Amino acid sequence: MMNSVLIVEDEKHLAEGLRFNLEVEGYQVRIAGDGETALSLLTGNPDQFDAVILDVMLPGMNGFEVAADLRLAGQYVPILMLTARNRPEDVLKGFEAGADDYLPKPFELAILIARLHGLLRRREWLNRSRGAQSNNTENNKDAAGAFTFSGKTIDFNQLELKSFGRTIKLTLMEADLLKYLIKNKGQTVSRKSILENVWGLHEDTDTRAIDNFIVRLRRYIEEDPSNPRHLLTIRGIGYRFVPEEV
Repeated sequence: MMNSVLIVEDEKHLAEGLRFNLEVEGYQVRIAGDGETALSLLTGNPDQFDAVILDVMLPGMNGFEVAADLRLAGQYVPILMLTARNRPEDVLKGFEAGADDYLPKPFELAILIARLHGLLRRREWLNRSRGAQSNNTENNKDAAGAFTFSGKTIDFNQLELKSFGRTIKLTLMEADLLKYLIKNKGQTVSRKSILENVWGLHEDTDTRAIDNFIVRLRRYIEEDPSNPRHLLTIRGIGYRFVPEEV
């Protein structure tokens, strides 16, 4: 079965070039020239696309807004975001909006295809894990599967967090950040280490996007987000995840 990809790009020559090369690779491809059209296509029929290649610079609604609105609508199709500049701030803004991967322009076609393959493989693994999911929620299981603490369960295969009687859908980036913090539970992790190990960024950059992620995660898992018991701020350094209440 062919995978279906939506290209959201207002530069017609680039969009058509991508369409041609992806169709050669065996993909079904559709193009949207602006964010509003893309959002209408994606929310109108959520299952018609397996992945989205989304440019940031679009007329009207930009790529960040498209990604954010898509996630707010409960749509979690993988998004590969194209940024005009490889600025860490733009990359983090894309991840915060809900993108799953990014690629700076100009890019090599082979790299884009490899990134797209990677997103689709991850989606396939997720779908398989859903089909084979067991009901085992053993306390403090390895973070590769599920992790339970203080009555909350994070299922990394399902990208779900069950907390306070509700189920919250996580983006890949939220899940990856939680997984990294859990892997280093009880230890202080610096913002720099999060940039490098979660987002793959090795440059000095504004870390406010990380802080915004932490604020959002606290809303998910803390009874009182203003007085956190699990996601602690270590002033001047970074964060520490503590499973047990302190």
